[in-house]
Amino acid sequence: MDLGETFEWEGRRIAWGRAGSGPAVVFCHGTPWSSWLWRPFAEALSGDFTVHLWDMPGYGRSSKDAGHAVDFGVQAEAFTALLAHWELDRPHVVAHDYGGAVSLRAHLVHEVPFASLLLADVVAIPPSGSPFFRLVQEHPDVLARVPPYIHEALVRAYIGNASHRGLHEDDLADLTAPWLGEVGQPAFYRQIAAYDERYLVENEALLDRVDIPVTVLWGVEDTWIPLATGERLAAGIPGAALTRVDRAGHLIQLDAPVAVASELRSWLTRVAG
Repeated sequence: MDLGETFEWEGRRIAWGRAGSGPAVVFCHGTPWSSWLWRPFAEALSGDFTVHLWDMPGYGRSSKDAGHAVDFGVQAEAFTALLAHWELDRPHVVAHDYGGAVSLRAHLVHEVPFASLLLADVVAIPPSGSPFFRLVQEHPDVLARVPPYIHEALVRAYIGNASHRGLHEDDLADLTAPWLGEVGQPAFYRQIAAYDERYLVENEALLDRVDIPVTVLWGVEDTWIPLATGERLAAGIPGAALTRVDRAGHLIQLDAPVAVASELRSWLTRVAG
């Protein structure tokens, strides 16, 4: 799959792609990731489903304009507009990391109907954020001005730390690439500085309103967002099921691809018939 399509929204250019046929499945990425993480899973499912990938504004192949806000609220509005553009009726939504907060807000605040929701190691309820993440929040302007070689080393170390098993060099390079250069470097610090935990507090207060099938998938070795947070999230959503994935960290797609693919297929078989 390639993100060969674009959607213009509020001055932003959102890159997206679609493949396959059947019930609609939409994949949402988080930070500092992109749809790249979900691509092989979407491709594998495209024989039975119409799969949709997209990069949030400020990420991946979407625009990274310094004047555009990239907080949870704006991303949920962008997701809501994109779903309307696609004219989807109750899609199945898969979310990782920051995509959890975005998809939940679209559903709970903007009242976008979903058929079901799978949340994998998501940023959805407080607290969230690694020590480095917090440091960047406190000094985004300073760090945005560090020499490019230092910035690249920081981003590579930060991204690599999200994996329990360790990343292949090619995967680490692909995940790092969008955040390099004159556009990517400031965009990396800007999206962290925009983090606002009040949106997560609002999400948690509304969880009891979720009335669709929800599966929570969590890497047992996630050091960015501990399993206890995933357990609390699942407990707060009526009827939600929790699946723990052994030997997987926050980058569950790369640490345990077979387990994730199996869970996705099993979940969609249950909820989409």
